Amino acid sequence: MPEVVIRKLASQCEEIFHEFGPAPERPHRRAAMLAVIENPFAGRYEPDIQPFIEDLRPLGLAMAQRLVAILGGAERIEGYGKGALIGAAGELEHGALWHAPGGYAMREAIGGSRAIVPSSKKVGGVGARLDVPITHINASYVRSHFDSMEVGLEDSPRAGEMLLALVMTTGPRVHSRSGGLEAWQIKGEDGLR
Repeated sequence: MPEVVIRKLASQCEEIFHEFGPAPERPHRRAAMLAVIENPFAGRYEPDIQPFIEDLRPLGLAMAQRLVAILGGAERIEGYGKGALIGAAGELEHGALWHAPGGYAMREAIGGSRAIVPSSKKVGGVGARLDVPITHINASYVRSHFDSMEVGLEDSPRAGEMLLALVMTTGPRVHSRSGGLEAWQIKGEDGLR
């Protein structure tokens, strides 16, 4: 199995004080943890890439734990998402290898959740940006927590790299008022409602 070779780790954090209306009781926080790693499959087609999923698990957990700390602890986390930017010498399927390591790591770091972790992935050049979708950690249909965070680094991903991202938030969008299922209405039966 390939070794995970990390070139850099980075974090991004936003504190949102208002969206042109009254300030919330406490600022809404969105944060991302990013890892730029060597793509062991760059430049060639490799039929069996699944073993790399296991190699990525420790990285995913370490990133999730750092992200939880940035946002002030597991009890503060209400939303999450993940994503992968693949350098030009790789293929989109390499980004799919991040689904399980990234998603399960966040669930473990926050002490469990019911909703699927939304994701996005794309192949891009140096400096590419990725919009990572975000939903509520226990019910994907909670509209107030539908969000996204744009992530990226000015020098990544290089052609033979992957940029892996985890994103978490501390609550709903500021001034959410689009209706639908509210967080307090979650039944917790299926990860959807």
